[in-house]
Amino acid sequence: MTATADSRDALPEGFARVLGDYERHLVSERDLAAHTVTAYLGDLVGLLDHAARLGLHDVADLDLRTLRSWLAKQQTMGLSRTTLARRATAARVFTGWLARTERAPTDAGSALGSPKPHHTLPSVLRVDEANELIAAAAALADDGSPIGVRDVAMLELLYATGMRVGELCGLDVDDVDRDRNVVRVFGKGRKERTVPFGHPAAAAIDRWVRTARTDLARPGSGAALFLGARGARIDQRAVRTLVHRRLADVPGAPDLGPHGLRHTAATHLLEGGADLRSVQEVLGHASLATTQRYTHVTTDRLRRAYQQAHPRA
Repeated sequence: MTATADSRDALPEGFARVLGDYERHLVSERDLAAHTVTAYLGDLVGLLDHAARLGLHDVADLDLRTLRSWLAKQQTMGLSRTTLARRATAARVFTGWLARTERAPTDAGSALGSPKPHHTLPSVLRVDEANELIAAAAALADDGSPIGVRDVAMLELLYATGMRVGELCGLDVDDVDRDRNVVRVFGKGRKERTVPFGHPAAAAIDRWVRTARTDLARPGSGAALFLGARGARIDQRAVRTLVHRRLADVPGAPDLGPHGLRHTAATHLLEGGADLRSVQEVLGHASLATTQRYTHVTTDRLRRAYQQAHPRA
């Protein structure tokens, strides 16, 4: 039993029952990923435990003062602004659901504010470093090993599309249209988008599917595009390990994971002249504000280049 489950068992019966209903809502109606559901529930177990300690036993009694005191207590514990903001969001979504389903008379969290998180982006690769990353993987695949061919295809696709590692692992063979060079991606909340990719990625995927995938495929492999060494669908940990290892072969490159390649793809698209709306669609961002963060990276790079090059900088 997980720590979250243990903590939920300690809640008053009314709280635990409603939390179970909410979990089913997140899984069945919102179709959220398992790790997202776990994170939401963990935050809400903390909130309801705090409410119980204040003497509340019914979600209908949750009020703004209780929500604010819960966040204030966590702030005194030294939690980051990003974590506090996420937990405030979890509380607002939960209280909104309580009101919509008439489990509470009002939406107690509708007026709940939260600290603005500090948006920090990880380092990104230069174009030459991204090329060297894939070249390093290609050099290891010269022997034609199916693992090596697969690794090149995954790296090419991650960099070409900026997709999340979970999205990559979830791809099926039929999600890739190798005639039009586009891939169907299912993002957060199972939202579908179509993302183009270039000829290098197309060639790498074609080589993997035509010549190497069958070497790893087993009766239980199903339709998964990328397979692990034992024939099952590739998992996220294996992809993260791959990215870290291959970047270690690139002199001077920052140690990034797959999400760093996502940031790199977005940055290079903007530096190459792509407009924000197009990049938003490629990445699957719900809000343009999320995509706009990448303009800070490109502006910082331009500023550094100017300061290094202009005689009166």
